[in-house]
Amino acid sequence: MITIRIRNMAKLVRWLVLSLLLSASSLVVAQDVGTTIPQTWQMLDYLATDYAGAIRGGAVLSASEFAEMREFAGTAQSRIQSLAPTPATPKLLAQAGALIASVNAKAAPTQVAEQAHALADALLQAYPVPTAPTSTPDLARGKTLYQQQCAACHGAAGQGDGPAGLRLTPRPVDFTEQPRADQRSALSLYEVVSQGVPGTPMAGYAQLSEADRWALAYYVGSLAYRWEAAAGSMQWQHDSSARALFSNLSELSRARAAQLASTLGLDRGRAILGYLRAHPEAAQQSLHGIALARGRLNASLAAYRVGANTEAAQLALSAYLDGVEPVEPQLNARDSALRGQLETAMGAYRTALSRSAPLATVVADAAAINGLLDKAEKVSADAAGDASATFLGAFTILVREGLEALLIVVAIIAFLRKAERREALRYVHAGWIVALLAGGVTWAAARYAISISGAGRELTEGLSSLFAAAVLLSVGLWMHQKSVGGRWQAYLKGKMAAALNRRSAWFLFALAFVAVYREVFETILFFAALWNDGQEIWLLAGIATGAVVLAAITWVLLRTSQQLPIGTFFSASSALIAVLAIVLTGKGVAALQEAGWVSVNIAPLPRFDILGVFPTWQTLAAQAAVIVFIGLGYAFNVRRSTKTAHPVNA
Repeated sequence: MITIRIRNMAKLVRWLVLSLLLSASSLVVAQDVGTTIPQTWQMLDYLATDYAGAIRGGAVLSASEFAEMREFAGTAQSRIQSLAPTPATPKLLAQAGALIASVNAKAAPTQVAEQAHALADALLQAYPVPTAPTSTPDLARGKTLYQQQCAACHGAAGQGDGPAGLRLTPRPVDFTEQPRADQRSALSLYEVVSQGVPGTPMAGYAQLSEADRWALAYYVGSLAYRWEAAAGSMQWQHDSSARALFSNLSELSRARAAQLASTLGLDRGRAILGYLRAHPEAAQQSLHGIALARGRLNASLAAYRVGANTEAAQLALSAYLDGVEPVEPQLNARDSALRGQLETAMGAYRTALSRSAPLATVVADAAAINGLLDKAEKVSADAAGDASATFLGAFTILVREGLEALLIVVAIIAFLRKAERREALRYVHAGWIVALLAGGVTWAAARYAISISGAGRELTEGLSSLFAAAVLLSVGLWMHQKSVGGRWQAYLKGKMAAALNRRSAWFLFALAFVAVYREVFETILFFAALWNDGQEIWLLAGIATGAVVLAAITWVLLRTSQQLPIGTFFSASSALIAVLAIVLTGKGVAALQEAGWVSVNIAPLPRFDILGVFPTWQTLAAQAAVIVFIGLGYAFNVRRSTKTAHPVNA
């Protein structure tokens, strides 16, 4: 019975609706997450930096320091367990467990530092909190604050030899000690300035404004690299591979010299980081778009050459999400096939990295991608500011994305009309209207309030697509069951007079919302990107034309559904919904591939985005599984109908 199915899924659907809204605005529902995450992150960063002072060569150098390291690792795990769960929670806990095991086993400092920093970075990805200043730090202000607040303990030059510091235990940190500074980011220094270090004389300075604390953190972070900064200025101006590593202040604030060593070498990393911390305004010269993608792809290859596979994979993912995806609207408007080739090739490259493929294979894959990036750069440059490209892009995006949502909503409306359940139509209409309003909020967020990351966008699209596919699969099988053997007559006879209960009505609202919002979400972000090209009037014209076309299709579909016999309607609707479930499954898995959640193995097949057909074995396998499930469900329905029509006599 569809009512039973609806009741079983209603709570889950309401949860998904909330999750979509939250992921679209990059918010996290978790009690005191704004406090817990920074504190836990600082703890992990401190562990990564100071563990070398507790262990060397498997021997304990300081029992008290080692006990503190063990305590920090255990506390980090406990805090992660206390947070509201996310899909990343199992991985976070596994990483925390591995870190505890390494600390207890007195592992090498480099191993522990790598694990602690990896866990800290993963924590920020799972629970986004601000990690960068809202404006460029003022280094002159930072220097003044340092002399006023810090020099007495840390010394005028930051060497930990201030007159007050000489009487403290433990002694103040020497900010000019490069091996230690190599493990620190401006963000870690900001957290220390904000919160202090428990168990030491280092107090927090929360009374300072946020801008002052960032200015102080950047100034302190530049002290270890003062002599390298001059060379860093020249390298920054002429080294595109370095400029590709920092696309914004957030990435600069989280950068560490030790991290840059795998792609730039330690000396170049120190020089460039020293220059940028002393002159953070220079980060505005960073690369963007295709140039950023090419730079990060090359940096990924450089990291893979020296065995830094994890760093290589992260850079490869960023090359697509931060470099290619922002220019997808232009690519789609001019050459959607090229965009698809680039997307698939970069996914396959990431898979090769994750599976430790031979270097020759990875180099060949990177060369092929660079060739595609050259073509994409020309296409996106030609499309920028082109009125016809903007109009066609807006029109095709709206019609292509809107058609899927339209088919689902029209099928629901047609079914309710056929079943004479018109009292439930207002819930369906409310669902798609609220989805459009939520799209408006998303537009405002993407334009003025926040930056929706590529990964967040792909995860939202992928998870909502798979959920919608599951719901449609369930409804489609139910409709097929009613279409065989004339069972729709018995259904209508028993149900036409019964009022739809409130839980079922809210399910219809949620289904309409999910179906429409997943398309609105992607469409809005495309439009936000096209809006920046200075062709607003042509963008609006494309949107208006697409809306007229969708309205005409809606009218035709509703008229056609009214004229179909009820049995034919049930059969046709079940087939349409089954096809949509297959399409959404392919698109959902493809989006998760783009977000880096699913690997990519290229299949020798053509690509048809509108049908959800992608040339990867993972998407094809998922769709094949859905097709098999549909076939088994249809066969079961037919067999059950036959038994009902011809019962066996005892």
